[in-house]
Amino acid sequence: MNNSQQSNNQTWPFNQTAIDYDSEFTNSLLGRIYRNRVWERMDAVFTGNRHILELGCGTGEDALYLAKQGHRITALDTSEAMVEQTLLKIRKANLENQVNARVLDIETLDLLEPHLNKKEEKTASFNGCLANFGVLNCVSDLHGVASTLHRYLSPGAPALFTIMGPVVPWEWAWYLLRGKPNKAFRRLRKNGVTWRGITIWYPSIRKAQAALSPYFITNRVSALGTFLPPSYAESWAQVHPALIQRLDRIEERWVSSPLMTHLADHYLLEMKHIG
Repeated sequence: MNNSQQSNNQTWPFNQTAIDYDSEFTNSLLGRIYRNRVWERMDAVFTGNRHILELGCGTGEDALYLAKQGHRITALDTSEAMVEQTLLKIRKANLENQVNARVLDIETLDLLEPHLNKKEEKTASFNGCLANFGVLNCVSDLHGVASTLHRYLSPGAPALFTIMGPVVPWEWAWYLLRGKPNKAFRRLRKNGVTWRGITIWYPSIRKAQAALSPYFITNRVSALGTFLPPSYAESWAQVHPALIQRLDRIEERWVSSPLMTHLADHYLLEMKHIG
């Protein structure tokens, strides 16, 4: 991911956060709302029984969910510690035959085949692709990743990409009220944002779509976190659970509004691979 660090290095940020990721995000009030919203779209996008390529699987929460829906998943992550957490969940759920989790940097996706441990996977095409919660924000060359995915995905394969957007009024207000203007508008920086030694990019919907073309076309765009606050406001959300529920209901009504999608913490791109 546009860096020279190795995934098994203890300084790698996602290795450092792997142990606490579920307690701090997955099982938090806001984290659970966000993930449930994405799961609703997964159910709509990944119909039937599919072989899904997941980029940036994290602790395996999405892979586990998809496996329970009957899908097979090849789950990749650049963090060795994250993959270890995924493997623990898979074993506990007895889903080893459905989930193949491997350490691999997204930007070296062309090296995927040696990591496929089932004979039939070496020649079969994936007929679904997932990259959730800002995984593609860690990629400097989205077009290059799309080009490589083109080699692995079957024609017409659905893809779901959850990307952090650049224009987030919630973030502006949150950090301005705390006297941190540099953080408030950090996503607008043209050269990305340095976070724990790696660069995070915040492409607009239009730029992401352009980078992913001509290999993918968009079927639907929806908002995630326009009315709801970003996950770092969890302590505030815990104090205002009733308000969070109301904001969630409002967001659900406006989730596909073009204006709301451009003002969201994340936007969901539901796309189709053009074979």
